[in-house]
Amino acid sequence: MSDPWLIVGLGNPGARYARNRHNVGHMVIDVLAGRTGSRLSRHKTRAEVAEARLGTMPGGAPGPRVILATPATYMNTSGGPVKALAQFYGVEPTERLLVIHDELDIPAHELRLKRGGGEGGHNGLRSLSQALGTRGYVRLRVGVGRPPGRQDPADYVLSDVPAREREALAVTLEQAADAVEEVVTLGFEAAQHRLHRG
Repeated sequence: MSDPWLIVGLGNPGARYARNRHNVGHMVIDVLAGRTGSRLSRHKTRAEVAEARLGTMPGGAPGPRVILATPATYMNTSGGPVKALAQFYGVEPTERLLVIHDELDIPAHELRLKRGGGEGGHNGLRSLSQALGTRGYVRLRVGVGRPPGRQDPADYVLSDVPAREREALAVTLEQAADAVEEVVTLGFEAAQHRLHRG
């Protein structure tokens, strides 16, 4: 259990994007950093990174080592920093990489865990898969729903979560952090079963 998990939240850097739907990955990383009492700082891999232990193992031992990270590049070039992080920390992407991202094809505030699959038009995932040479990493998909009317999906995900949804979003972020914790402490299959059984 000494090998760390690399937990990556996708999004765009800077205050301009901080509340966008596209940045829910960053938001979940912030919740996890808060839970572990850690602070992200700039890393040479072009990412913001914190090393911590997440959760509690059966018997009360501290949870596994995790690397919490958000690429410091824009979403569509996330792959380079994530590949560099995986190499720096010796993380095998198909075994101990978990990527958190927004998902248009899931209703707002719903969560899904999956391993592998396509990118569904998500530029961040496409960049990761190309840089890593695999799609076989774990994803935590945070539903943001479809845009209303004829709004362009890109404009929709790059708009802020409206004030009326912020309370629900706060709950969703905590649930997402719970799911990440369960992946690293219980394993992917058990965490996926617990998340999806409801």
